[in-house]
Amino acid sequence: MTEEFVDVLVVGAGLSGIGAGYHLQTLCPDRSYAIVEARNDLGGTWDLFRYPGVRSDSDMHTLGYSFRPWTDPKAIAAGPTILHYLRETARDNGIDRKIRFGHKVVRADWSAQDAQWTVQMLRESDGSTVSMRCGFLFMCSGYYDYASGYQPEYPGLDRFGGRMVHPQKWPEDLDYAGKKIVVIGSGATAVTLVPALAETAGHVTMLQRSPTWMAARPSVDPINTTLRRGLPLKMALKLTRWKNVLLSMYFFRLCRRSPQRVSQLLLAGVRQALGPKADIATHFTPRYNPWEQRLCLVPDGDFFQALNTGSASVVTDQIESFTETGLKLKSGATLDADIIVSATGLNLSMLGKAAVYVDGQRVEPARTVNYKGLMYTGVPNLANTFGYTNASWTLKADLTAQYVCRLLNHMRKTGARQCLVPELGPDTPLQPWVDFSSGYFQRAADQLPKQGTTKPWKLNQNYLSDLVAMRFGKVADGVLRFS
Repeated sequence: MTEEFVDVLVVGAGLSGIGAGYHLQTLCPDRSYAIVEARNDLGGTWDLFRYPGVRSDSDMHTLGYSFRPWTDPKAIAAGPTILHYLRETARDNGIDRKIRFGHKVVRADWSAQDAQWTVQMLRESDGSTVSMRCGFLFMCSGYYDYASGYQPEYPGLDRFGGRMVHPQKWPEDLDYAGKKIVVIGSGATAVTLVPALAETAGHVTMLQRSPTWMAARPSVDPINTTLRRGLPLKMALKLTRWKNVLLSMYFFRLCRRSPQRVSQLLLAGVRQALGPKADIATHFTPRYNPWEQRLCLVPDGDFFQALNTGSASVVTDQIESFTETGLKLKSGATLDADIIVSATGLNLSMLGKAAVYVDGQRVEPARTVNYKGLMYTGVPNLANTFGYTNASWTLKADLTAQYVCRLLNHMRKTGARQCLVPELGPDTPLQPWVDFSSGYFQRAADQLPKQGTTKPWKLNQNYLSDLVAMRFGKVADGVLRFS
C-alpha cells in the first residue's frame, strides 16, 4: 500500500497545534496538512487536566490567539472555558476536520534521498501501527509527558490508609467534601487546588519544602473593562493584549535587574493580603530571586482568602515518611489526612517522546543546539513549538507557526525540498536550554537541547525581539542550508 502523504504533518491538537493549523491554511493555502493527536479529543493541557479549580496561570489576552482575541471579561480563565474557546476556534476554522484522534507518534524517519519524513503512529482504536509521509514535520506536542506527572519516592507510602492522587490523573469519583486534605507542593497547581478544595473540604493543608513567589491579581482586567467602555471591542482587546505583553516584559526585566526591589514589593503584597500575624519569613519568602522560577499567580487573592478564613493552612517542612493516618515530618510534627494530593510537578518530554532518526541515525536532543527557539542542528525539515517560560505560551507558538509558514513559502518559491540547521563547531560556547531553576527543568537537563550565546542560537525569552526576527528577519539568513 502507498502511504498517505501530506506536505506538513502537525503533531498535537492543543493550543500550539490548533494555532499551527490556522496559520498553515491561511498563509500556505497551497500546502496540504494533517494534525495527529494521541488523545481522543483536542485541547491538550486543557483537556487533560481535570482537577478542581484548574485555570490559566497567564492572562487569556496573551494566552489566547492573535487571530482570535479572547472576548470573555474574565482574563484568568477556568480550564473548561479555555477548552470551549479552543473547540470553537478549531470548529469555526475547519481545523477540527484535519485532526486524526487516537494517533500517537512513536517514530519519525527522515530520508535525504526522498526529502521526506516517514512517521509511524500507534492507533489507539485497534492497536495497529500506521504511517504517513510528509515533507515537513511540525511538532506541537508540548513539553511534558501526558502519561504521568512527577512523583517522588515517598518513604512508607504503602502504609497510608487514605487515598493518594496526582493532579494530572484526577479521579472523577473522588469525594473530598468534609475531608482532611494535604496538598504536597507549592507551585501553580498547588496554589490553584488549595482554595478550590477548601470550599467543601474539612481542612486543606499545603505542605511545601520551600516557598514560592506569589502575586495576587484580579481575574477581570480593570483596564480592559475601561477600554471596552470607550472603544470598539476589537481595538480594546488589541490594546489590552499589547499592554499585557509590555507589562510582563517590563516586570521580568525588573526582576532580573533589581531582584531585591521586586522581592520587597511581592512580600509587601503577601503581607497586605494575610495581615501582620502571618509568618511571611517562613512560609512566603523563597530561597531564590523572583522569576528564577515561574511566578505563582493568585487570581482575586483566592489562596490568601482560604488561609484567612481558616479553611486552609500552610506548613513548611519536609516529609520523613508516610504513616497509616497521614504524614510524619522531619521536624517531628505529624499531619493527619484522608486524602493526600501530590502536586509535585511534571515530567518533561522532548518531541513527544518519539524516536527521531535522520538517515538511520538516532537523534539525541541533548546533542543538538537550538536555532531561533524552534529548530535543531542536524535535523532537517522539522520545527518544534516551545513557548515562553516567562510569558504566555501562545505568544511564542504564534510566532513559531508564522515563521514555519514563511520558511515553507521560501522553499516553495526557490524549489528547495530540504532546510537544515548545520552542526556547530566544537569550540562554540554553549549553555543550558533554559536558565530556570525549577525542578522539572533540572530533572530533565540531560535530555534538553543546548543553546548558544548569540543569535540565532540563543533561545530568546523576549517577545518583541522574536517578533522582529521571526516575522520580519530574512529566512535565508546565511545559516539555514537549503537544497
